Amino acid sequence: MGPSLAAALDPRAALFRSSASAGLWLVWTAGLAAALIPRTVTLTGLRIAAPGLVVVAAWAAAATPDPGARDVVSVAFATLVAVVAFAPGTGDAFVNGSAYGLEHRLPLRCPGPLLAGPLELAWVVVVAGLCAGPLLLADRQWIVGGLLVVVGWPAAVWSARSLHILSRRWLVFTPAGLVLHDQLAAVEAVLVIRRHLASLGPALVDTTAVDFTVGAFGLALEVGLTEPLAVSPSPIRRLRSHDEVTTEEIEAFVFTPTRPGHVLAEAARRHLI
Repeated sequence: MGPSLAAALDPRAALFRSSASAGLWLVWTAGLAAALIPRTVTLTGLRIAAPGLVVVAAWAAAATPDPGARDVVSVAFATLVAVVAFAPGTGDAFVNGSAYGLEHRLPLRCPGPLLAGPLELAWVVVVAGLCAGPLLLADRQWIVGGLLVVVGWPAAVWSARSLHILSRRWLVFTPAGLVLHDQLAAVEAVLVIRRHLASLGPALVDTTAVDFTVGAFGLALEVGLTEPLAVSPSPIRRLRSHDEVTTEEIEAFVFTPTRPGHVLAEAARRHLI
């Protein structure tokens, strides 16, 4: 992407050009470090930065007076990076970088309602909040740039923390059984020990199991229990019903992993099904 970005920045003012170049190198360095240190927090960072690469590459192609093959390659490469960053296998590798001992984590799909706008809006707040102020300061717009730094950076941090919750949603296989770790579905992790696991497989359309999918699209899996299990309602359900934190007993629940087949294969390998 370097030649395309350099060509687009070349006609800009020296301070803006140098500041933008420094920012791009900073993003590249942080992205390289994140790729070499797989953790849930670095997964969030990569998935925030990767779509930004596509936007920057497209801007560079549009800003260049005579776009050519280098700009096409730049946009294509940025798109490839974004696809890899959001690939299920990438999520598996990064969340397991933060795993403990013998546990194996398998990410869950993003809630469907968030894909309809809130997720994209949060991403815009993070990227614009971090970049708009410094770029305006580099363009010598001191007042507006300073205000955007003061307002935008705290907003970006808040939005990034909200996005990070999506990287911390997973099903965990442990020697004792399995755990559903999803703050959007339950206040506390749902622990199912081996002797209480009756079944694990694709959920039927007319299932009466408790829905822990949070509206995610894709194949849902159902966990059947040999005896009722006490769980707490999620914060979302509490806010909607204006109730205090309560406990309810369930006999089965459904969830939506990013790779259902991989979940079933891991369960079979551990002799859970």
